[in-house]
Amino acid sequence: QAQLMESGGGLVQTGGSLRLSCEASRNVLAKYFLGWYRQTPGNQRELVASITNRGIPTYTDAVKGRFTISRDVSKNTVYLQMDSLKPEDSAVYYCNSNPPIRQYWGQGTQVTVSS
Repeated sequence: QAQLMESGGGLVQTGGSLRLSCEASRNVLAKYFLGWYRQTPGNQRELVASITNRGIPTYTDAVKGRFTISRDVSKNTVYLQMDSLKPEDSAVYYCNSNPPIRQYWGQGTQVTVSS
């Protein structure tokens, strides 16, 4: 069964940058659209960026122009480059297919942006 593992979160100041990585098992990138989701306490997970199996990205308006989703098929890895971070970007970030598959939810990686 395919698995997805997130890494790269941390604490950063407003205006800083982080790069998240999502390492996928098997040939997931060729088979699925993949997305980065985020969740804050008491709220639903929201999709912030997605990339098709042909490498075409889409973004939610809140991160457009600041976040960049990319992938390295040879490494079976999807990245989320996050620039100009804001305190409201603080959340646990997850990767999953788009639409998400329940069995693929991992532990996520915490991103905290201090003001």
